[in-house]
Amino acid sequence: FKGGDTCEYLLSSGRFLGEKVWQPHSCMMHKYKNSEAKNCLIEKHIVFIGDSRIRQLFYSFIKLINPQVKEEGNKHGNIPFEDKSASIKVDFLWYPEVNSSMRQRIKSWTEGSVAKPHIIVAGAATWSIKIHNGSNEALAQYKINITSIAPLLEKLAKSSDVYWVLQDPVYEDMLSESRKMITNEKIDAYNEAAVRILNSSSRNSKAKVKVFSVSKLIAQETIVKSADGLHLPESSRDTNAMILMNVYCNKIMKPIDGSCCQPQPPLTLIQKLAFCFFTLSIIGYLIINLIHRNNYRKNKPCTDLEGGEEKKPAISTPNVSTLEMLLHSFCKLGLIMTYFYLCDRANLFMKENKFYTHSSFFIPIVYILVLGVFYTENTKETKVLNREQTDEWKGWMQLVILIYHISGASTFLPVYMHIRVLVAAYLFQTGYGHFSYFWIKGDFGVYRVCQVLFRLNFLVVVLCIVMDRPYQFYYFVPLVTVWFMIIYATLAMWPQIVQKKTNGNCLWHFGLLLKLICLLTCIYFLSYSQGAFEKIFSFWPLSKCFELNGNVYEWWFRWKLDRYVVFHGMLFAFIYLALQKHQMISEGKGDPLFSNRVSNVLLFISVVSFLTYSVWASRCKNKTECNELHPSVSVVQILAFILIRNIPGYVRSVYSSFFAWFGKISLELFICQYHIWLAADTKGILVLIPGYPMFNVLVSTFIFVCVAHEISQITNDLAQIVVPKDNSTLLKRLLCIAGFFSGLLVFSAMQDQSRH
Repeated sequence: FKGGDTCEYLLSSGRFLGEKVWQPHSCMMHKYKNSEAKNCLIEKHIVFIGDSRIRQLFYSFIKLINPQVKEEGNKHGNIPFEDKSASIKVDFLWYPEVNSSMRQRIKSWTEGSVAKPHIIVAGAATWSIKIHNGSNEALAQYKINITSIAPLLEKLAKSSDVYWVLQDPVYEDMLSESRKMITNEKIDAYNEAAVRILNSSSRNSKAKVKVFSVSKLIAQETIVKSADGLHLPESSRDTNAMILMNVYCNKIMKPIDGSCCQPQPPLTLIQKLAFCFFTLSIIGYLIINLIHRNNYRKNKPCTDLEGGEEKKPAISTPNVSTLEMLLHSFCKLGLIMTYFYLCDRANLFMKENKFYTHSSFFIPIVYILVLGVFYTENTKETKVLNREQTDEWKGWMQLVILIYHISGASTFLPVYMHIRVLVAAYLFQTGYGHFSYFWIKGDFGVYRVCQVLFRLNFLVVVLCIVMDRPYQFYYFVPLVTVWFMIIYATLAMWPQIVQKKTNGNCLWHFGLLLKLICLLTCIYFLSYSQGAFEKIFSFWPLSKCFELNGNVYEWWFRWKLDRYVVFHGMLFAFIYLALQKHQMISEGKGDPLFSNRVSNVLLFISVVSFLTYSVWASRCKNKTECNELHPSVSVVQILAFILIRNIPGYVRSVYSSFFAWFGKISLELFICQYHIWLAADTKGILVLIPGYPMFNVLVSTFIFVCVAHEISQITNDLAQIVVPKDNSTLLKRLLCIAGFFSGLLVFSAMQDQSRH
C-alpha cells in the first residue's frame, strides 16, 4: 500500500456500497448531523460561485445546517443564506461562465479591504458549451479565462479552502433539444483543461486549489436517474455536500468514524513511556537470550573422536527464570501492541465504512454453524453447563457477535435485539459461574479475587495505555468486573453462607435468599435512580474508570441494559445446585435431565418460549422501547436455550470443539476486534489488502484470531507471576500494582492539563 493523503482520495476516488452509500477510497466518511455541522462552521463564511449545478450543491450543503430550507428564489441570481444562531453565512453567486465577471468577483476577495470567505466552491462550463453551441473557440476562451483566474484562486488558497468542482457527465438521451450540444466528450475536454491549468499553476506554490473530481464518479453511477439529464438526483448531490463537509470539518471535529482528512494523533506522554517500556523489555529479553545461547554453546556435548561417545557437560542448562518469562511475555506483547497501534492509530492501513446487507450477516452465520456441527465430540462430563458446554456457548456467541459487528448489522433491529440476548447470556454465565465457585468452594481469599480481576482487565489496561482510550470505552470488561465484585461482596459479607454450611442446617438457604433479595432491591433502586448511580461512580478516582466523554451516562446505560441478568444467573445456579444436591435431576450419560414426561413438557415450553421471544424481537419497531423491556425478558430466551441444550441426554453429552476453542479466548476476541479487525474504534473495517474484500477479511481474521490466542497465553503466563499464591509475595505485588496505577493517574492528570 502506497499511503498518501486521505483528503486527496476523498476528493477524487471511491465507490458505491449498494445504491446510496458512498465509500471513499482508503478512508471513512462521517455522516454529519445538523448540530455537528453548525459547531464546525460557526462564524464561517462559505461561498458557492458558478452555474445551476453549483447551485444544487449549495442547497444540499445548507440543508446540512438547516434541513428546513426550501429551494426557492431566483434560479439565475444570487442566493444568500444565514444561520444567526451559529453566525454562519453561506452565499450562492450566479456566475454560469468562467469569464471576466467571475474573475473580477474572485479578484475582489484577494484585495485587502474585502473579507475573504473561509471556503470557496467554484465551477462552471456547461453554459459556455450551450451558449457557444459547443464550438472549439469557446473551449479556447475557457482555457484563457481559467488561466487568468488560477493565480487568484491560488492566492486565496493561502488563507481559505478553495475547491474547483469538475463538470459531471450528462445523460445525453434525456437532454432537451436546447442542451443537445452538451456532450460528455465536450465536458471531458473542459475538465481536462481545468485540471491541467490548475495543477500547473500550483506546482511552484504551497497553496493549492483542491480539485473536486469525485462528483464525476458519483454522477457516472447516478446520472441516469436525473430528471433532465443535466442535473444530479438529490441523493447524489447530498453525497457531494457530505464529502465537502468531511473535507473541511474532519480535522476540526475529529469524529471517530471520519478517518478521511484526519491527521495522525500525536503520541501522548503515557504512550511514549509505554513505548520505552516495551522497547527495554525487548532489548532485555534479547540480551538474556544471547547469554543463554552463549552458555549453551560452551556447555554443548562434544563427541569423543576415538570412542565415538558423547561427553556430557558438567553443568546442566538452567530452567527458564521468572525474569526471562516476564521479559519474553512483554517482548511478545510489545510487538503485538505495535501492530495494534499501526492498525488503528497510525495512518498506515486503510479503513472503510461498514455496509449492512442480509447476506453479509446470515451467510457467514450459516457457514460457522456448519463448521461447528462438523467438529462434534463427546464431553468429559455430562453435567448441566459443564466446562466444555460453557466454552462452546461462549465460542459460538462470540463468533456471531463478531459477524454482527463487521457486517454493521446493528442497523437491523431484529438482529440487534438477538445480539443483546447474547451479551446478556455472557453476563448470565458470569453470575452462574462465580456464584457456583463461591458456593461450592467457599474460597473468598484475596488470591482468587486478584486472579479473576487480573485475567479480566490486563489486556484492557494495556490497550487504554497504548491506544489512549478510557477504560469505559471497552464497556464489557468494566461490566463483568463490577458484577464480579458485586457477586463477591454479596456472598463474602457476613454471614458467609456456602454449601458446606447449609448441609448442617437448611435454614441457611433462607439467609442466602434474603441476601439475593437485598441485591435485587439495590439493583432495582439504582436502575431507576440515575442521580444516585452517577453520584457513586462520579467520585474520584472511580470517575477516571467509568467516565466517557466527560460523564458516566454511557456507563449507566450499559449497566442498566442488562441489570437483572447476572442476578438471574446467580438464582439459576442456586436452584440448579439445590436440585443436584437433592438428586432431583439425572445427569447420567444419555439420560434425560428429568423423567420423560417432565422432560417433554419442559422441552416443549422451552421451544415455544425461545420462538416467542424471537417473534417479539423481530416485530420490534423502536429500539428505545425494546431496550426498556430487554432486561426483564432476555432471561426467557437464555433459560429456554439452557433447557433445550441440556434436557435431552444425547445433546448434553456432546459439544463442538470448534466453538469451544473460540470460547476459551472469547474475551480476547471481543476486545481485540476493536482495533485489529474492525477499525476506527469499531466504527469501520480494517483494510490490509485493498480491492479484494473477501481476501482482506480472510487475512485480517487469521491475524486477529492468532493475536487473540497469543494474548490469552501471555495473560495466563503473567497471571502466574504477577498474582502468586503466597500471601506475603502477593501483598508486595499488590503494593507495586497500586503504585503503578497511582503513577498512571498522575501522568493522566498531566496529559489532561496539557490538552486543556
